[in-house]
Amino acid sequence: TAWDMGCTSLIMLGAYGLVSGFDFLAKSNVLDQKLSRKLVHISSGLLFMMAWPLFSSSADARYITAIVPLANCARLLVYGLSYASNEGLVKAVSREGKPEELLRGPLYYVMVLIFCTTVFWRESPIGMVSLAMMCGGDGIADIMGRRFGGLKLPYNHEKSWAGSISMFVFGFLISLGVLSYFSKLGFIQLTWETIVQNVAIISVAATIVESLPVTQFLDDNISVPLTSIL
Repeated sequence: TAWDMGCTSLIMLGAYGLVSGFDFLAKSNVLDQKLSRKLVHISSGLLFMMAWPLFSSSADARYITAIVPLANCARLLVYGLSYASNEGLVKAVSREGKPEELLRGPLYYVMVLIFCTTVFWRESPIGMVSLAMMCGGDGIADIMGRRFGGLKLPYNHEKSWAGSISMFVFGFLISLGVLSYFSKLGFIQLTWETIVQNVAIISVAATIVESLPVTQFLDDNISVPLTSIL
């Protein structure tokens, strides 16, 4: 519908502004590149999900909404394959500042956004919790791990106790916040006692998977939401 296309256009402008803002801060060295990347990781997916209620109840609404991450997917492919260059974008969302990195973590991230939007949408808590864990839990875990991560996990010296505890706590709280938001707006019906218990179990499982020494084989942007979905 025209309304849904209008919402999509506004969100695309907002998303472009958000990433461009972090691009500018990373380029200007106001923000550390790693912190900038994680703030994009946390905010973009969560804000996108928070905008879902703007869309109509049309059967096509979810697919029109998915145009936003789909456009980002195309953008990452163009710059990741070096068909064009965008130093600010690469700096804002990649670990080492290399264009080909856009084809890994950032690309998986937008693919999960597309999947959760088109498959789960506003009708299922599964997609909401998966995105909350991937964007909020995993993103904050990385920031806290870098800041306070002196004490490493015994089975993975790349990860810390501070990061894993943050992953569980913030993943759990953000998931409950997101579910409460969609519940209050009438999109989902929840039995809170069951939901709190289930979200706690999902948070523990996602935290354990995120802490495993498998990141060279399986990116957190795939393993964390996949664990949450399962």
